[in-house]
Amino acid sequence: MDLSLIFVFNSMLLGVGLAMDAFSVSLANGLNEPKMNRNKMALIASVFSIFQWLMPMIGWICVHTIVTYFTAFEKIIPWIALLLLLFIGGKMLLEGIKDDDEGDEKSKVGFSALIIQGIATSIDALSVGFTIAEYGFLSAFVCAVIIGVVTFIICFAGLMIGKRFGTRLASKASILGGIILIGIGIEIFIKGVL
Repeated sequence: MDLSLIFVFNSMLLGVGLAMDAFSVSLANGLNEPKMNRNKMALIASVFSIFQWLMPMIGWICVHTIVTYFTAFEKIIPWIALLLLLFIGGKMLLEGIKDDDEGDEKSKVGFSALIIQGIATSIDALSVGFTIAEYGFLSAFVCAVIIGVVTFIICFAGLMIGKRFGTRLASKASILGGIILIGIGIEIFIKGVL
């Protein structure tokens, strides 16, 4: 295994690139729940980082075992991400509009919604398994761990920023968060289809 500075740097850059969707969703979650405590923030960032670690490893394993099946699945990845994020974003958007009408307290990010967000924002990371296919298992594992750590840091920062602006935006935060999630779903879809 080669743990050169270039390997670590490239893995970190890969992590930054892959974490941008998760960062945006974290931002939306922070906007939606401005009174979120640090334990929940750490849980959310951990879920995103686990999925960002897991998906490249699954991709790597697919390349080394069932590559023909994976290439067929790769074509529907943008559709899956779009549907999942449209569902969650639409739900947040409707709840934000409903809360504006009724003045109720906003719903918090539940664990099932968090898992769906984690899958939706990391599913495109499956294809990273192709880019690290020439790595041995240990190198691929370390690369995926670096991606996960970078994702955790970026998502935690997104939650902090979202919380700060969520407090200021109050009733409009859920609507903005829903719009962000829908936008991310459309962006993943367009990138994946083109």
